[in-house]
Amino acid sequence: MLLFVYLIFCSGLIVSQCRLTTEDGCNLPAKGNSKFPSNFSFGVATAAYQIEGGWNADGKGLSLWDDFTHNYPHMIDDKTTGDVAADSYHRFDQDLAALKELKVTHYRFSISWSRIFPNGDISSRNQYGIDYYNNVIDKLEANDIQPIVTMVHFDLPYEIQKIGGFANPLFINQFVTYAIELFNNYGDRVKTWITFNEPLLYCKSGYGEANYPPQIHGAGLIDYICVDNTLKAHAAAYRVYKSKFFNTQGGKIGISLDSQFSISNDTALTHRAMQYNLGFLAHPLFSKSGGYPEVMVEEIRRNSLKEGRITSRLPDLDGKWKHIIKGSADFLAINYYTSRYISRAEKPIGENPSFERDYDLDESIDPKWKRGLSRWLYCVPEGLESILKFIRDEYDNVEVIVTENGWSDKGDLEDIERIQYLKSHLQAVLNAINDGCNVRGYMYWSLIDNFEWQRGYTVKFGLYSVNMTSPTKERTARNSVGYYRKVIETHLLS
Repeated sequence: MLLFVYLIFCSGLIVSQCRLTTEDGCNLPAKGNSKFPSNFSFGVATAAYQIEGGWNADGKGLSLWDDFTHNYPHMIDDKTTGDVAADSYHRFDQDLAALKELKVTHYRFSISWSRIFPNGDISSRNQYGIDYYNNVIDKLEANDIQPIVTMVHFDLPYEIQKIGGFANPLFINQFVTYAIELFNNYGDRVKTWITFNEPLLYCKSGYGEANYPPQIHGAGLIDYICVDNTLKAHAAAYRVYKSKFFNTQGGKIGISLDSQFSISNDTALTHRAMQYNLGFLAHPLFSKSGGYPEVMVEEIRRNSLKEGRITSRLPDLDGKWKHIIKGSADFLAINYYTSRYISRAEKPIGENPSFERDYDLDESIDPKWKRGLSRWLYCVPEGLESILKFIRDEYDNVEVIVTENGWSDKGDLEDIERIQYLKSHLQAVLNAINDGCNVRGYMYWSLIDNFEWQRGYTVKFGLYSVNMTSPTKERTARNSVGYYRKVIETHLLS
């Protein structure tokens, strides 16, 4: 039987409290002040592969997702690609018009590495690609919209993957070289950088379960190496920025981590689950002790020895790297969509070895939760409030930006459920702020309909509908645009 309990983290104490969602399954009561701070940032988010198109335009090189969609179309629900998508590479002015209509203060987008360095290396530097993003940033600046730039949002250059990608320790220096190119070209205007988007997802799916490119079956082994090299690459780029660019550019660097909130009436079990999900990367960066979460270190070492191994499958962060990584982020960017109830697994789950086997928890949902079109997406705003409080208490109230949060549907312009989802999750953010959480901004996913990875174009997350069958890719505002714009203008929820 499901336990309709969620955890509230406050004043360093964890308190269990029963709270049911209301009948529509997607509301959250207000707590305290009803207005967002005057300096709170409102924006929207996109990613290069999902909206740009122009997959081989002006010298762009092949990305991991270009190769994947071209050669494994059966892995995409509708067998489509991002070759054209919303064609933002040629039609950014249409995106800009939507941003201006929304009156957002910030726009989070990603840069395609293979558009800057077509073969992933500085030797292939492509001025056309550099110019494209200069144009985007200049137009944002001219309209008082601040860019939040993600350096890698899944679309690794294919040539880098050919020599191992995230599993190769050479990746660390490859990424730093790329990051320096971005700092040199855009750092005078970009003041908020995100190195990587959702490392745990692309490592597990791409290097463990083989559901995403590069389709490596390395569960519990190569996916952990992927996380390790991602952390090291992030930290190395951060240290270079601080030593060589910060004094003149004055920007901030963070990383976007995705996590559900793990709901249980057992506070110790919730804490353990959160360490596996969020803490895997957040603990090395933001905790006082640094390194991987102790529970993961001990459990994975014990499991590895039981399997007959002489060392743990989880890489060891030595003293040097632990020191370099700890504190190497100015803020935590959190991508939150949904939550799950958790309980101890009644029987072994996942293959052996795997993250799932190490995690050793069963997950379930509340049948009252409203579900989006995406099979995994349920409206659980309580989870966002709780995860923000968890971050406050676990990581010394580090600055947080919610960089993704969104709802999928079939694409109707009258998107009542999206408005409900948006309102309830903004309420969750405001509740967390009222309880002392250091949350500075919220970016809705997504500005426009896009190529939604393995779901192709079968689900819609956009505030704006995109006519994908039209040569001009018209953007049309859904009803949620009016709602979100009013919140941005007034800083009030209605």
